[in-house]
Amino acid sequence: MRFSKIVLTSVIAATLSGGSAFAAAKPPAKPVSAQFYSGRWYEIARTPNTGQRNCEAPTTDFTLQGAAFKVRQVCHRGSPLGEEKVFTTSGKIVDGSQNTRFTMNFLGGLRKQEYWVLDCAADGSWAIMATPGGNYVWLISRTAEMPVATKAIALERVKALGYAKLEFPQHPPGAGA
Repeated sequence: MRFSKIVLTSVIAATLSGGSAFAAAKPPAKPVSAQFYSGRWYEIARTPNTGQRNCEAPTTDFTLQGAAFKVRQVCHRGSPLGEEKVFTTSGKIVDGSQNTRFTMNFLGGLRKQEYWVLDCAADGSWAIMATPGGNYVWLISRTAEMPVATKAIALERVKALGYAKLEFPQHPPGAGA
C-alpha cells in the first residue's frame, strides 16, 4: 500500500507541475511497434523522483489487449532483493500516435498520466519513455543488463534529449538474462 501511495504521489506531482524548470519533452522520434506494450521491461536509468526513492530492480510487465493493456510494476525497496512492492493498473495507447503515446490510470481511473516513447532500438531491445512535460524520463530494456556499447548509445540519446541527471537502479546478478 505504501508503494502505491508513493507512486501515486509522484504521478500526481508530475501531472500538476506545470511551472517546472524542465522543457517539454521532444516529440517521439519514430513509430513504435504495438509489441512495446507486451512483456517485461527492466528499468535501467531514470530521472530521480520521489515515487521511486529507494526503488531497486524495478520491472514493468505489460499485457496487451488490443489498444489497451494491463500493467504490473514491481519495485524492491532498498536493495535488488529487498521487499517487493507491486502496483497494478491499466492503460491505453493514444489513437493516431503510431503507438508512441499512452496513458495509464491512477487513483482508480480518476487520474490519467500520459507518457511518450521518445525513442527505441530498431530491434525493440530498449526504449526511452518520458512524461510530455519533460520532467521525468526512463531508459528501459528487455534485459536487466544491457550490453555496455548498447547502453552507452542509449544513454547518449537520453542525454541528447536533454536529460542529464539520472540514477541507475540496481538489479540482482543474473536477473533477466
